Amino acid sequence: MAYNDDEQTAPTSTATEPARPTVGITGQLVKQVRLNKYHNDVASMAPHDQELLLELRGSSSSTDRAGLDLVAVIDVSGSMDGDGIDKAKTALQFVIRKLSDLDRLCIVTFSTNATRLCPLRFVTAAAQTELKALVDGLKAYGITNMKGGLETGMSVVDGRRLAAGRAVSVMLMSDGYQNHGGDARDVHLKNVPVYTFGFGASHDSNLLEAIARKSLGGTFNYVADSANLTGPFSQLLGGLLTIIAQDLELTVTRFHGEATIKRVVWVDAGTYPQTTASDGSSVTVSFGTLYSAEARRVIVYLALADKTASPPYDANVCLAQYRFTFQAQQVTSNPDLITIKRRPSAAPGAARKPQPVENELARRQHADMIRAARDMAEANKMEDARNKLEEARKALEENFNQAANPTRVATRGQADGVRLYTTPHMDTYLKQAEQFEKNPDEAPPPATKHVPEPDQVVDQEPPAPPAEADVVPDVPRDMAAGDRRTLSAALRVAAAVLSLAAFVLMASVRTSGWDSDRYDLYEQYYRLLHDHLPVASKHHAFLTCNKSRC
Repeated sequence: MAYNDDEQTAPTSTATEPARPTVGITGQLVKQVRLNKYHNDVASMAPHDQELLLELRGSSSSTDRAGLDLVAVIDVSGSMDGDGIDKAKTALQFVIRKLSDLDRLCIVTFSTNATRLCPLRFVTAAAQTELKALVDGLKAYGITNMKGGLETGMSVVDGRRLAAGRAVSVMLMSDGYQNHGGDARDVHLKNVPVYTFGFGASHDSNLLEAIARKSLGGTFNYVADSANLTGPFSQLLGGLLTIIAQDLELTVTRFHGEATIKRVVWVDAGTYPQTTASDGSSVTVSFGTLYSAEARRVIVYLALADKTASPPYDANVCLAQYRFTFQAQQVTSNPDLITIKRRPSAAPGAARKPQPVENELARRQHADMIRAARDMAEANKMEDARNKLEEARKALEENFNQAANPTRVATRGQADGVRLYTTPHMDTYLKQAEQFEKNPDEAPPPATKHVPEPDQVVDQEPPAPPAEADVVPDVPRDMAAGDRRTLSAALRVAAAVLSLAAFVLMASVRTSGWDSDRYDLYEQYYRLLHDHLPVASKHHAFLTCNKSRC
């Protein structure tokens, strides 16, 4: 069914016109995103490979944000009855209170059939009252037609009349397996991010993760039975309500005769779309949206040409250029030149890679091992999974031994203040969610029309080294005959511990600029596992496993 009845203006709002950029003309908008480059400055004249790390980072300074169109697709089947539906209602009430009259919300429910409870509406004060009443009236019944729910949500997105300059996202929550209406994997998601939430021990994690991976920039979130949904929802909103760039793309173009682009590997994701020119001269990676203070990284593997017959010179090996849209304006950066000094005195492979490149290569190796262990567990190869985790632990220890001032991290307890996929705004939203859980009558402040500068936070030192301790928690060998889901969850927790340990490794070699910026303290490691990294939280038992952000 096609929907084209989204609200065009908010009846009682005085701020429904698109906000103008506070940074000024289009030429200045490019400063909302900056490109950082890390590579060896000097290379041999002989043919060899070089790694180039490119990072796109969103500005953390105050700027207007894109209005958000959010479609919430919620499972209300019979299995949600009781505590489940109550937690879903509380989380949705938090969402309604956080959105402002710059944003629009549509709620879709599904059980045996899918129902659109309302069109996309601007979340004005009057609309909030009506939306809250809709949520309060939710009841759990029937079976699970997830495909119908997702199709309805995408129909709302596709039918929008007001779309220019607006960010759009779909959040899909379910606690069970689809058993009616077909396979939700078949729904066409186009370039819309779909953020999935698996609630409780009985949800279909493979299905929800597949849907998130199929979308552009979506994430899969596992929420334990004992946890509330408000925390994970708040983390998502902390990003979506600080979007400062849309349709973000990065193009790398090589100079003919100087270098060949062998491949471009996403540090932060496994399956971001990329397009390669027919002659292999350039590669373009599409990232989708970028949050305030967020970073996206790729490693470019270059094959430098044989220049042994040439005198020493400075070689222009490639160009990097990014593009994005902001409030319906197209923004393109100036081409950024990457130059490497070719010198006969430099031996191939002898120079040490810059620390950020070393960190990302080690992080990717670690991520591959954890992902392999997860795949083994899903295939019920429990002993192989445990061995792979042990291999990851040993590899991580080697990285510790090779790093300056190596530091161990304990496996017991929580590392206070460390959550792996986070921005300062997400921290704020999580605190508000915790307060809202305690007292739902105290509404959190709605999101502002602009992204405020995050509060200054003093850098935290890494945990003190404990006595000898294994980094990976023991996975019982007799679990092979038990519930595969239980061990899969255990592996995700083990990944979190390994990830926290690796975070300490990265923090131990932090640059001087990190001393006054906690976000930069995390920037070397806050998206370690691009496919299967859980987010560890002191207060919420929810894990984020995603292709784009970890």
